[in-house]
Amino acid sequence: MHSNLASAAAPHLALPAPSTFALQQFVATFNDSLIQAVREQNPPVYDGQCHPARDRVLDGLKRKPFEAQRNTVRAVSALLVDADEPAAVINAEMGTGKTMMAIATAAVMHEEGYRRTLIISPPHLVYKWRREILSTVPDARVWVLNGPDTLRKLLAIRATLRPADTPEFFVLGRVRMRMGFHWRASFVTRRTVYRDEVGGIHHARFAACPDCGEYLPDPNGEGQPLSPELARISLEERRMACTHCGSRLWTLVRKRGAARPKRDIVLDALQKLPTIGEKTAQRLLSGFGEDLLGSMLEDNVFEFINLMDENGDLVFSDRQAVRMERALSATEFSFGQGDYQATEFIKRYLPQGYFGLLVVDEGHEYKNEGSAQGQAMGVLARKCQKTLLLTGTLMGGYADDLFYLLWRLNPTAMVQDGYRVNARGSLGTAALGFMRDHGVLKDIHKETTSVSHRTSKGESKSDRTSKGAGFGPKGVMRYVLPWTVFLKLSEIGGNVLPAYKEHFVEVAMADDQASAYERLSGSLRAELRQALAKGDTTLLGVVLQVLLAWPDCAFREERVVHPRSRSLLAFQPPVFDEQTWTPKERELLDLCKREKARHRKVLAYTVYTGTRDTTARLKRLLESEGFRVAVLRASVDAVKREDWVADQVERGIDVLLTNPELVKTGLDLLDFPTIAYMQSGYNVYTLQQASRRSWRIGQKQDVDVYFFGYGATAQMACLELMAKKIAVSQSTSGDMPESGLDILNQNEDSIEVALAKQLMA
Repeated sequence: MHSNLASAAAPHLALPAPSTFALQQFVATFNDSLIQAVREQNPPVYDGQCHPARDRVLDGLKRKPFEAQRNTVRAVSALLVDADEPAAVINAEMGTGKTMMAIATAAVMHEEGYRRTLIISPPHLVYKWRREILSTVPDARVWVLNGPDTLRKLLAIRATLRPADTPEFFVLGRVRMRMGFHWRASFVTRRTVYRDEVGGIHHARFAACPDCGEYLPDPNGEGQPLSPELARISLEERRMACTHCGSRLWTLVRKRGAARPKRDIVLDALQKLPTIGEKTAQRLLSGFGEDLLGSMLEDNVFEFINLMDENGDLVFSDRQAVRMERALSATEFSFGQGDYQATEFIKRYLPQGYFGLLVVDEGHEYKNEGSAQGQAMGVLARKCQKTLLLTGTLMGGYADDLFYLLWRLNPTAMVQDGYRVNARGSLGTAALGFMRDHGVLKDIHKETTSVSHRTSKGESKSDRTSKGAGFGPKGVMRYVLPWTVFLKLSEIGGNVLPAYKEHFVEVAMADDQASAYERLSGSLRAELRQALAKGDTTLLGVVLQVLLAWPDCAFREERVVHPRSRSLLAFQPPVFDEQTWTPKERELLDLCKREKARHRKVLAYTVYTGTRDTTARLKRLLESEGFRVAVLRASVDAVKREDWVADQVERGIDVLLTNPELVKTGLDLLDFPTIAYMQSGYNVYTLQQASRRSWRIGQKQDVDVYFFGYGATAQMACLELMAKKIAVSQSTSGDMPESGLDILNQNEDSIEVALAKQLMA
């Protein structure tokens, strides 16, 4: 790509004397000429010109998008409608309002003739989507396909198939959409009369195809028809089709479970609401009945909040009403029975193009080759006329992160470029070719010589291929830029967002802590070298985890055992007692004191919340210094976390402790403008998304993010490698990393492998 750019821009460029210099300097020096060359080679689909009809739709929304959001909607609409592309991607930084932009795009697409929008959402954000749609689009109708009544709603949709005169949205939880389903054999029974060899008349019944009526042949009976009993046994072993007409000899069924009384179902639903316990729920049921309460919870939640007793007095206080309204805005109650995976129904029973636009939220979650969710997303994309994918981190560092997404979004373009399904029906060969063309593949040739043979030397040779981090500029130009609209928080403008700053704090270990780490590290490295020399890699993960975690968990004894033999490899007694602060904990305490003095709340992330739990200790230590602390754990359902956090803020907490995995999507933590990472982990997606939980539209205070790492430990190496991975991911987010050609980061392995190499250095 560089040579093409240089050639196209040659008349405008006057290169300085040095033959080589930094890429960043090159781009800065020739910025205007390079942009002009790119515009000539790749004319923009959206050139900033307004479309009056589309702008009228945006002006008519209940909530008006910011100008940068409006331009994103204009660009996506131009790509999908004017350029008639099958798919578009909004690669927007966390907090820029991807949900708002997608809803606005759907409203514009409705006016362009794409009447219905199907949304694939993380399960815990389904009702947030519903809430934002209703507060944005006038006269919108929203169907939520995420509960046990999903099949009932789909059947109702198929039964009507009426034109959509107002914008219609169908929000499907991604777990609910998976391709799994329940089925049973399907055939009809035909009666027949026949004569035997001696003229006797007999009556019999045989299984037949329900479509064409042909008898089903017995595969083991030389073409003789199957009896109904044998047909049921034979057809339920696997899904089969009629050999005569090709019709399916099976049908979808709902998974049957023990039916529960409606009273019990409504009782459980009531107890999910804040301030309502079992006794209150029982009293409400006795006074109003399950039918009335059930209908209110399903369809008239505000009528339920304003429920009055026989004397005309409100049942719930103002405080209860506020809390319940917040909870009900994020929850939908369904009192149906059964279980059903929706994708197969949509695929088989709804017309092609019934949904005009498919919106895929958190699109990077569908990048894996064999995941049921990824395959289901591909099926839905083919059923819809257009697809809009939303993500804040399009790429996690490897080229094949993009391959399967691109295949599902625009298979025609991939086939045109030579990436096809192989003879075995697999995309593995195509993915490997895509990696060779645009990513980083390392062919490793290994030769070993042994002198242990009796009569001669023995030689062993092996070849293998491993992938490395990186995505080439040609791939970015071919597969990212043509279908992607980029938006960053800094581009929102208009003083909508405050300042954002990241701080790295290297923490020195205590003397006895450093000595213990040195001993533990030396012992485990020696064990790992011996194991690797024998070809045993089982110790690799164990050693990495211990060396990353122990400095933060030096208040507990560490026993390291071999995962196979269970032999003891190392033992380290505690360095700190229950009352002594570790250096990193002391840094967090100092930060919390400074921020409390400024009337700012702190969100502290720790990745150790299981076996090595650090949250209970941090909570106890901070509370001993007078802080009010809450710990968000995985036991809080994802759909309830927003309300749970709001309750804690209302209670007046100073510090919130949690694992970043629990809040990386769907939560706006605007009350916590200061974020502290006790550990970073090594998931690029999680780190980038969790870091921006506070820096979002609506934040009024400056946001500061602190990363704590112990010096001279594996934690420092991990932070450095995470920075490099983020640089690679930024190459598909519209950024040029500071290190320039890190976008083609040829030497980088996965973080785990790279850490192992540093340990063995």
